Amino acid sequence: MKELGIGTPQPIAYYENSSRLLFKRSFYLSKQLGYDLTYRELIHEPNFSNHETILRAFTRFTFKLHENDILFLDHSPGNTLIVKNKMDYEFYLVDLNRMNFGALDFKTRIKNFARLSATEAMIAIMSDEYAKCSGEDYENILRLMLFYSKEFQSRFQRKIRLKKKLKFWKK
Repeated sequence: MKELGIGTPQPIAYYENSSRLLFKRSFYLSKQLGYDLTYRELIHEPNFSNHETILRAFTRFTFKLHENDILFLDHSPGNTLIVKNKMDYEFYLVDLNRMNFGALDFKTRIKNFARLSATEAMIAIMSDEYAKCSGEDYENILRLMLFYSKEFQSRFQRKIRLKKKLKFWKK
């Protein structure tokens, strides 16, 4: 990732514990990174200073991932650390255990935004910036981002309801 210019905290070591047949556990150790915010703050604080600027920079960062054939499967609000660097922003991915590497089709790229739980206004900004980066049609990107985001949220809420029903004795 670092060789491709993709931000991640400085790796120190990793360990994989497996048997002949099964992958059991893995551990990854990295240097702790001081950061200013995560993507999550952008969701919960719509009036956050430079909100749109950060969203657009984040979208360019995600586009760079896609252009390098990297699909970050856990592209969720807490897994991107954001560091303010003078007048720009740097992005660092954490929780790197779920990634795919290889050519990405258009729909896969857009679906990669679904787990971010963005508001419709945020999705409109990200769609606009992704269209500028990719040369694809803004309306198509917006339609797909909204669809995949709503689809993910629906599955997520259904899973929560099911857990509550199955674990009714827990409060």
